[in-house]
Amino acid sequence: MIRQTALALLLSVAALSGADAASLFGGRKPAPAPAAPPPPAPPARLAEAHPDAHGVKRMAVLRAIDKISGRTTDIDAPAGVPVRYGPLIITAQYCYTVPPEEPPETTAFVQIDEADPGQPVKRLFSGWMFASSPALNALEHPTYDVWVINCRTDEPAKPAAAGGPVEAPAAATPGAAGRR
Repeated sequence: MIRQTALALLLSVAALSGADAASLFGGRKPAPAPAAPPPPAPPARLAEAHPDAHGVKRMAVLRAIDKISGRTTDIDAPAGVPVRYGPLIITAQYCYTVPPEEPPETTAFVQIDEADPGQPVKRLFSGWMFASSPALNALEHPTYDVWVINCRTDEPAKPAAAGGPVEAPAAATPGAAGRR
């Protein structure tokens, strides 16, 4: 009992003074912890996208699932810029989301190649993907599935018509809560 109390007292004094327990009992100091691994490369950015005919830069947001580990990953694919996901090389050529006042839909023209080491690059998918029906046209691969989620652009929001009537938001209109 006295031994346990003395040990607890020594450890609490060491904690208060900043010393470690190993130095109190004649042991060596522990080796410093290894340095943390470098952070992963930053994801592709919208600024890297190639502008379309109107000068707007677009980026497709895709979701991929690794069927072996069960992990899903969101992939930012700037238009015209190849992005790697495992052995896949994903290039979104075009992406478009309709304005918020229309029924929601996002479409993207995507090309997906597979680059296995020692093998020639093989085209797995080339076509339009639709966010409203991901099972209709998505990459189905033995290991990976890829489908479109959304688009991002650097296009500025369209200003409201100046001098025209201003519509009240749907939530502020009486009786609008039950309608859609």
